[in-house]
Amino acid sequence: MSVYSGLGMNLEELQRMKQRFRIIGNAPELNRAIDVAIQVAPTDLTVLITGESGSGKDVIPRIIHDNSTRKSKKYLAVNCGAIPEGTIDSELFGHVKGSFTNAINDRMGYFGEADGGTIFLDEVAEMPLATQARLLRVLETGEFIRVGSSTVEKTDVRIVAATNVNLQKAIEQGRFREDLFYRLSTIPIKIPALRDRGEDILLLFRKFAADSAEKYRMPAIQLSDDAKQLALSYSWPGNVRQLKNIIEQISIMARQRVVTAEMLQSYLPETPGPMLPIPMPGGYKESTFRDEREILYKVLFDLRKDVTDLKTQVSNLTKSTQNIHSQPVSIIAPSETISSVPSGIKPSTITVNDIQDTEVYVEETLSLDEVEKDMIRRALAKHGGKRKDAAADLNISERTLYRKIKEYNLE
Repeated sequence: MSVYSGLGMNLEELQRMKQRFRIIGNAPELNRAIDVAIQVAPTDLTVLITGESGSGKDVIPRIIHDNSTRKSKKYLAVNCGAIPEGTIDSELFGHVKGSFTNAINDRMGYFGEADGGTIFLDEVAEMPLATQARLLRVLETGEFIRVGSSTVEKTDVRIVAATNVNLQKAIEQGRFREDLFYRLSTIPIKIPALRDRGEDILLLFRKFAADSAEKYRMPAIQLSDDAKQLALSYSWPGNVRQLKNIIEQISIMARQRVVTAEMLQSYLPETPGPMLPIPMPGGYKESTFRDEREILYKVLFDLRKDVTDLKTQVSNLTKSTQNIHSQPVSIIAPSETISSVPSGIKPSTITVNDIQDTEVYVEETLSLDEVEKDMIRRALAKHGGKRKDAAADLNISERTLYRKIKEYNLE
């Protein structure tokens, strides 16, 4: 039998393991993670799994437990981030009756319940420092004390931990114990992000599409060639979990079964980009128009309104000012106007000629009519034609939006 390059197991064994645990994909980093899990399973070494949220870290502890000598004992998966700080010690290590309010009975705790088996501590970085100290003692001595008790308990448990947090940074920030990090990471396993798995994205798409078709009793959706390219180039910040959710949405909502790139794009949230160092007038929401181009459009949209307002004010002043042609008029912009003009533009001493020149320059080089029209079109598409939501995103009134839609023939 051929041996899979870089792995301790052969290709046939690897494929059998994937089928057993319903793992889809052939990315080398994924194969390596599965191989390490199989190799470390027969031992009692502590394992630390790292990877982004939604990348599928929870399958590795199951592989380790089911291929270990502890497979006949209990396997407990605990989400540390979901347990309130005030009760996490009781949940993990148990308590005695009367140790605190509502402690009406003794409680064994997860470490007592999992004695002889495996405990998976997901989101381990969310543990309070005091609980981390208790966990460290279990790792070093196999001992713990229940809340409200003075009796030392013993447990024989295999610990597998996982996190999507950079623990080195957490240590530097004082949020995670360095000694606990070294105890947990005896064997590190990294799960690759979906965007780094190449063709696995298309394999997973077909699998989730088939599952959705069976679940909702409808034909499975398929990707067109351009949609495949979009799926492969998208960053998938939510990883496998995001991909699965989007496929379910499309399966239910889309009328046609062949998904084009345009269709797929409409279901993908905008990915965050680096923010421009400019203030956001009107208190824009963080989730609105996140990339640089959209932010620039947003600022230009508001700048045009400000310039128009300023020009109107200058025109009114011009009518009441004598000798306006022989001497430019200098005005002070109202404070509410100044606050909405991007940094780098100083409206405190703007002349008539400056305003006129600025407007001509902006309109000629940046085509603000087209920018405004494009932004309105994008906002309407983003909110499925809901004008109220689109107006809120654009930071304008619904009445103004209705007028602009009619003006630009966007009905």
